[in-house]
Amino acid sequence: MQPTEDSWNSRREWFEGLLLEFEESGSYLVSEQASALIGEVQSCYCAGAWIAAIVLAFTVIDAQLIEVEAPGFKGSAKELLESQGLGSEYQALRLRRNRIIHLRPEEPAITVDQQWGSRTELKEEAENAIHLMLSAFFANPSV
Repeated sequence: MQPTEDSWNSRREWFEGLLLEFEESGSYLVSEQASALIGEVQSCYCAGAWIAAIVLAFTVIDAQLIEVEAPGFKGSAKELLESQGLGSEYQALRLRRNRIIHLRPEEPAITVDQQWGSRTELKEEAENAIHLMLSAFFANPSV
């Protein structure tokens, strides 16, 4: 379902407002890939593609950590988060992302009924994932 222009703009303003809060803290070393993917997360969020925003938010975290915070890291995503001191909420996001992208037919991570009947909860989940993404992306200001 295509969002109204007002919905899109409201979501864009929320996203850009949150982004601005983090950007004002200083200058940062950033991953090129993570930077590009943030735009994709914003597009998904504005479109109301909550599940895609959740999956991509963790992808940004992973890209930022591997490229900037822990270059050459060879462990799992779980170990990467642990090595950077990122706690249980990041692990929960990792597990949620894994459940979405790794199919378990007997126990789906998302259903059509949830996609349409749990929009508010999914939006809140996406917003939490975006907040975690930006917290990790802007974790180490250099100024």
